[in-house]
Amino acid sequence: MRKLLLLIFIYIFISQACTVNYSLTGASIAPEVKTISVQNFVNRAPLGLANLEPYFTDELKDKFKSQTSLTLVGDDGHLNFEGEITKYDTKPMAITGDEIAAQNRLTITIHIKFTNEIEPVYNFDSNFTQFADYSSDQDLSSVEQVLVEEIVEKLIEDIFNKSVVNW
Repeated sequence: MRKLLLLIFIYIFISQACTVNYSLTGASIAPEVKTISVQNFVNRAPLGLANLEPYFTDELKDKFKSQTSLTLVGDDGHLNFEGEITKYDTKPMAITGDEIAAQNRLTITIHIKFTNEIEPVYNFDSNFTQFADYSSDQDLSSVEQVLVEEIVEKLIEDIFNKSVVNW
């Protein structure tokens, strides 16, 4: 009987002392962090889609709403994002033998200032750049929306990873 009680005690002790926290998103957010704020991003690039500013801002908010349990607030969240779109351009890539571009590349750069009020060691002020290629026989205006969606998705994944996955 004593052995059984000892085994039960050891099991309870180990099960209470050894807990594992995991997340399907890989996010590592301190339990004290409850809120997030995302300021509107301004397009400082000379080019770009007319709706790029609200689109990027909304997509960043949506990523955190869907992948974390944080509450979105207008200002002064425990986590705060602010920044601007600094680059939006297209350049020829993959020049063929007769010096004609076979492919073009759309590139977007976002400048982010991230503030973590609970764990300031994770604050950063960085640029994030992503691109998508398209065939030179396509007009940019015909593929631009799809390319922007692809690029913004990659940018937001990079920003999410740096801010809460801590890579």
